[in-house]
Amino acid sequence: MKTFGKKKTITVTGEPVITVVLIVLILWSETVSAQDGLAGINQANQQVRSYFSSGTQLMYAVGALLGLIGAVKVYQKWNNGDPDTGKVAAAWFGSCVFLVLVVTVIKAFFGV
Repeated sequence: MKTFGKKKTITVTGEPVITVVLIVLILWSETVSAQDGLAGINQANQQVRSYFSSGTQLMYAVGALLGLIGAVKVYQKWNNGDPDTGKVAAAWFGSCVFLVLVVTVIKAFFGV
């Protein structure tokens, strides 16, 4: 195994170098700590709150549509004489009630 020269190590020890490094680190830490992100969080909060009323109306519309589809399904089963009409009616009614309750609870939880 051949070596093509001696390895040289460079060591930097000296008071001026350490002082410069410390000054750079202190200035860098001041720059980093000045950016807390609070303005971005507040802006995101306002945007979500502005979309909430239209989202609530959308959820109510989806609930109404599901209620109509469920009513048609239950009516078809009732006319066909299926024995599980009561279970299907309870399932569709329960899903519509759940959808309305979720919207109401979210509105109360976030204070919108």
